[in-house]
Amino acid sequence: MSVLYSIAVALHALSAVIWVGGMFFAHQVLRPYVSTMEPPPERPKLWSKALAKFFLWVWKAVVLLPATGYFLIFSVYGGFAGAGLYVHIMNGIGTVMIIIFLYLFFGPYKRFKVAAEAEDWPAASALIPTIRRIVGTNLILGLITVAIGASGRYWL
Repeated sequence: MSVLYSIAVALHALSAVIWVGGMFFAHQVLRPYVSTMEPPPERPKLWSKALAKFFLWVWKAVVLLPATGYFLIFSVYGGFAGAGLYVHIMNGIGTVMIIIFLYLFFGPYKRFKVAAEAEDWPAASALIPTIRRIVGTNLILGLITVAIGASGRYWL
């Protein structure tokens, strides 16, 4: 059991780091750089390639985070009744984050991808601010969740 527990904790932490760290990089590092680039098509071309690669990793995190989280809840705490408040908060925020990601991926990002593939750079560019706001919202939620996950057992 301890080997499975260790693997689950490691996969859970790595999935959170990849997803939240990727959003931080995209929002706080790449976005300011991209804004200095020439207008379309360079900006949406870069975002198209970067988001496609990043979202492959997010999909893995979206599967691994709840799978490992629920494994830990039921194997360590015996279910939600035995889990601390911080676990409930992480679960709630994580669920909201996944819903937001699904909306982003199948809504604005899908329209962005279609526009970029058609080389409709004005339409693709028009979707970038929406994608940025959604990623920014999930970034804030992700940072809160990471802080709660790291420290919650000590104060909640």
